[in-house]
Amino acid sequence: MPTRQSAAVPYRLVDGQPVFLLITSRRSGRWIFPKGGLEPDLTPWENAAKEAAEEAGVEGDMGRVPIGHYRCVLRDAAHTVVRVAAYPLHVHTQREAWDEKGERHRHWAVLPEAKRLLSDPEMARIVDRLAQQV
Repeated sequence: MPTRQSAAVPYRLVDGQPVFLLITSRRSGRWIFPKGGLEPDLTPWENAAKEAAEEAGVEGDMGRVPIGHYRCVLRDAAHTVVRVAAYPLHVHTQREAWDEKGERHRHWAVLPEAKRLLSDPEMARIVDRLAQQV
């Protein structure tokens, strides 16, 4: 059974259209969603919100129902397979300073660009699905 993680899919509406916040991974620089391993004292959506604050410097209204799941392989020695539940995060606050600012880049992207930049087709389907729901 794969390890479980949760991710935030940060978005805001600009002229009625969703714009998505992507961040770079620390090791490869690929565009991804903020995500992390589940902590025992947090719900999966609280965990996703915590990761979004730490990795992307954003806060907002976090959905409690995942909009999708994707799998990724960690770049560890065991090549651990991770199943990630992705939760929508309607961003209201974006900080200029955050925990991992020196380790990652962040970028707001409209739907076509977000789908092109995301490193995984499953993640691209998730932003597509969220765009249809908001």
